[in-house]
Amino acid sequence: MRAEPAVLRLGDRTVAEYAWRPDLPGTMSPRPYLHPVRTMAGTVVTALRPTSHLHHLGASIAVADIDGHNFWGSRTFVEGHGPAWLHNHGTQEHVRWARRTPTQLRHSLRWMTVDREQLLTERRTWSARPIDADVWALTCEFALTNSTGRALRIQSPAAVGRAGAGFGGFFWRAPTGPGGCRVSADSGDTTEAVNGSRSAWIAVSAPRWTLVFIAASPPTRDDPWFLRTRDYIGVGSSLSWDSPLMLPPAGTLARRITVAVADGLLPRDRAAALAAELAT
Repeated sequence: MRAEPAVLRLGDRTVAEYAWRPDLPGTMSPRPYLHPVRTMAGTVVTALRPTSHLHHLGASIAVADIDGHNFWGSRTFVEGHGPAWLHNHGTQEHVRWARRTPTQLRHSLRWMTVDREQLLTERRTWSARPIDADVWALTCEFALTNSTGRALRIQSPAAVGRAGAGFGGFFWRAPTGPGGCRVSADSGDTTEAVNGSRSAWIAVSAPRWTLVFIAASPPTRDDPWFLRTRDYIGVGSSLSWDSPLMLPPAGTLARRITVAVADGLLPRDRAAALAAELAT
């Protein structure tokens, strides 16, 4: 059953809304998501269920393949075949709130297969804090624990042959519009230089906004970035790239990503300074 969104507020401004119990079809791998996320001036910087990819849900945690189960949505990439519709879509379900304030949302979840097997438990936190009049910081922290008695294989489509498609983990679908976008990172200033890199930060700018994505913990800094700017703007911190990540029974993986949400086009040096400030 759908519930009213939880909100993140800074002062009198609602900067993000969290659909923690959304009503979605099973083929979208239903999961909680943030949308809309707004700049301090109110510009929306997330996209929800765009026509090109109906399973892209604002900012969320989504994984293409966990032990053969699709927690990403849409088709599953099958080695030697390509994308295919399979009856394998999982669901992330809210269990309970641990904290729900205007600047922090913390809850526990369970990751369930279509056959109602629980694969993972999760602790997830979204936090907001102001930086200055035009910038605020959103931090996502999540910890996934294997609740089965076997090792779980976590992998991206790239791990089974789809070149460059290393997505899976934290993922942000940004809006597209006139004017295109600009990319900056410590690995280079093109999509090709960033996709698959382990940059400490990457910045994506459109005419009215800039998002600076920061790997804010040592394990997260070891994860490659997924970046796509052709056809749509999508940014992710990837748990698996060209080889599977194996999570042992009772094992936990934890990640922390901070996003500086800014009005306007930030200069590269300003984006780098924000990344340094927010990295820990």
